[in-house]
Amino acid sequence: MSSTLFTTANKTAPYASPAVFLHWTLAILITGMIGLGWYMMSIEEDPGSAWYFNLHKSIGLIIALLVLLRLVWRLGHKPTSLPASTQPWEVTASAASHFVLYASMIAMPIFGIMGSLLSKKDFLFFGLPLPRVFEANHGFAEIFFTAHSITTWVLVGLISLHTLAALKHLVINKDAVFQRMWFSKS
Repeated sequence: MSSTLFTTANKTAPYASPAVFLHWTLAILITGMIGLGWYMMSIEEDPGSAWYFNLHKSIGLIIALLVLLRLVWRLGHKPTSLPASTQPWEVTASAASHFVLYASMIAMPIFGIMGSLLSKKDFLFFGLPLPRVFEANHGFAEIFFTAHSITTWVLVGLISLHTLAALKHLVINKDAVFQRMWFSKS
């Protein structure tokens, strides 16, 4: 028996490289953006805070595009099957949590972008102003920013649940579910 953490007797087909790349890229970017967003809220009125807000908006737009690309990939490529040993409730929980995770990853940047487009401040993409497509409306901007904030907490919960489920499969079940979303050596 191999001593590596990624070896199991119950093999599951791995995800394709583009899916793995998008998964981990989005995981890193979204986690970083949540941290950046919380930091921004603590310095919102400080001089120089606009730089962080513009960085957040720029990376958020990139995340929105990557989520769209991931969704297009997912719609065209059926995910690999779960191991036969997976309990029916786990299959249902996995499907439901992935659905809400995708919905949140789509909604969060949309809410943030809409709030930014409706605010009185320019939307800068790495310093380049995007065209103003809406007239500034503070009330609507705040509604979208509130939805953006709520979606952050939903994502924190879902990411935590997703991580715990992945670790359960890796450490307890040892059923290769984690490994199939890892970078293949072949």
